[in-house]
Amino acid sequence: MATDFSPVFHHLEATLETAGGSARRLFHGRGGCYPGLEFMTLDDFGAGLWLVLYKAPEPEAWALFLDQLRALAAPHRSYCLVQHRYRRPVASEILWGEFPDKPLALEGDWRFELALQGRQNTGYFMDAAPARAWLQTRVAGRKVLNLFAYTCAFSVAAVSGDARSVVNVDMSKAALNTGRENHRLNRQSMSGVTFLPYDIFRSWKRIRQLGPYGCIVIDPPSFQKGSFDARKDYARVLRRLPELASEGADLLLCLNAPYLDVGFLQDLLAAELPAAQVIGSIEGRADFPEQNPALKMLHCRYSAEKRPEQDGASAGAPENHRSGR
Repeated sequence: MATDFSPVFHHLEATLETAGGSARRLFHGRGGCYPGLEFMTLDDFGAGLWLVLYKAPEPEAWALFLDQLRALAAPHRSYCLVQHRYRRPVASEILWGEFPDKPLALEGDWRFELALQGRQNTGYFMDAAPARAWLQTRVAGRKVLNLFAYTCAFSVAAVSGDARSVVNVDMSKAALNTGRENHRLNRQSMSGVTFLPYDIFRSWKRIRQLGPYGCIVIDPPSFQKGSFDARKDYARVLRRLPELASEGADLLLCLNAPYLDVGFLQDLLAAELPAAQVIGSIEGRADFPEQNPALKMLHCRYSAEKRPEQDGASAGAPENHRSGR
């Protein structure tokens, strides 16, 4: 049976005529809410579209889809890039238009560099935008530790929120260099921002010397061969937090793994960091509908003293957070 792409066009027709602004997901097949379309996502970066395929589509239906996509979207967006993620190596092709030299993602007033060609990841995780907005409102005057910082989007949010200082730790020098560029794109001073290209598990002493921290972000890959496996290594990070966190520190625990539910993080906290109280979950974006949410974003509070009563948000319940932009 031919693939039915009509749900994709339903989303496009409702949104494409809107002038390009903040990055948004136009279609999220990966969430399992559209049977038969789990293999694709479509993002809008304002100037152009980015279509990702996780398996090869049926040729005839795909050819018809591309014709319809061009007719509908080309008048409104200057380019469309398709990434065939199922191929080895990953391959990209331009459907129409001219690909910009330096594509950007806008998130409110923030700008982030994009790497759309030849890589699996873009360098920008759109689905974590609610956590960045949340972070911006929590950090004024505090030291912030950003573990597994990657391209430092959380650091941009922290500097915007008047953090006293930010320490970004990631073993990829290239990712941290992109992080520096993201700060420059947002015209932010980096006088209080530190970039540590270290293996976190071999660098606790140096990280501890720059603390203690009033806000700690943990946003690791779910699995990265040879460096991190959430199922065994997330616990190792949590065990170190008493050495790093100040009394009353806010903790943001993130994990993007569809095969691990929020209970995985809650159980780890109970076992490895009982001094941390789960305040609530940060609600995901509406344009990422998912039957079983892959991205978990938990707000916790650390206290070495007797654990207080929860302050209005039950464990695992969505928090009411305002967008900072």
